[in-house]
Amino acid sequence: MKSHRPRRGSLAFSPRKRAKSEVPRIRSWPEYSGEPRLQGFAGYKVGMTHCIIIDDRPNSPTEGMEISVPVTVIETPPLKVAGVRVYRKTTYGLQIAYEQWAENLDEELERRKGCKISKYKPESNIKENIESLKNQDDIVEVRLVTYTQPYRVTGVPKKTPEIMENKVGGSDTSSILEYAVEQLGKEVRMGDVFSEGKLVDVVAVTKGKGTQGPVKRWGVITLDAKHARSSKHRRIGNLGPWTPHRVRWTVPQTGQMGYHQRTEYNKRILTIGDNGEEITPQGGFLHYGVVRNEYCLIEGSIPGPIKRLVRIRDPIRPHGEFETKPNLVYVSKASKQGV
Repeated sequence: MKSHRPRRGSLAFSPRKRAKSEVPRIRSWPEYSGEPRLQGFAGYKVGMTHCIIIDDRPNSPTEGMEISVPVTVIETPPLKVAGVRVYRKTTYGLQIAYEQWAENLDEELERRKGCKISKYKPESNIKENIESLKNQDDIVEVRLVTYTQPYRVTGVPKKTPEIMENKVGGSDTSSILEYAVEQLGKEVRMGDVFSEGKLVDVVAVTKGKGTQGPVKRWGVITLDAKHARSSKHRRIGNLGPWTPHRVRWTVPQTGQMGYHQRTEYNKRILTIGDNGEEITPQGGFLHYGVVRNEYCLIEGSIPGPIKRLVRIRDPIRPHGEFETKPNLVYVSKASKQGV
């Protein structure tokens, strides 16, 4: 009888190498046909707490009852719009058809390597070219170049902004372009993009764990004394068969673990607030401190350690949309450090 051993560790996340950037890259955006608005935002992970809400999930055994829900706190200071990029579709993918940068850029942007404010002084006005852009049939996407303001967050010890692109969604190109021009150089707040009770996708870089062996990295079982007569117990039995005469990529081996970009789908926003004292526990959050800016509570856990940049996006594969806002009864402000 042929014996079978189950696969140890998923190959769906291979190759498991370090992320190129701590700023997550969003490669696809969902379709949206409502009023023009940004389809993404960014914030900093604060920590976790729990709250009591009225269960509004249909057909749930506890529907209408109070339940305890773990939540993640994300501090979301306003994003500033640095520029507008208009993309056209070509046989080689999306290419920039037009680009316009704002005049009132923050000096902190010069802290970002390779980003000089003088380089992006606008030579032309997008308002003068907006009519010609509206008539171009190959225009498929409009994105706003936004940057964070970490110097307004006391829990994050940095002043260098992160720069990212967020797609502007809407029903037609004309209204999208007008919205983008209107937002150039202004601040965008979390409440302008998302609302309470909506589902979102959360993208972040996970907590790095360095180089780890196959037992921890892939979950293979350790060898007992019968199979490992030497002192080597935390290794795989062999590197594969004789044929093919090479080590295949499916063999679990030592390597990088953690610090990978991951996406959590369909996370629900429970609340969006502008007073951090409402959710800051006594003594502050562990290893973070006090929330002083706008914030949001997202149900469940999200990738990455505290202080890490987190990007939020419209759900690309929504499942089970909620029609009502969540009813928060209580948010725990108990000390996380026994104060």
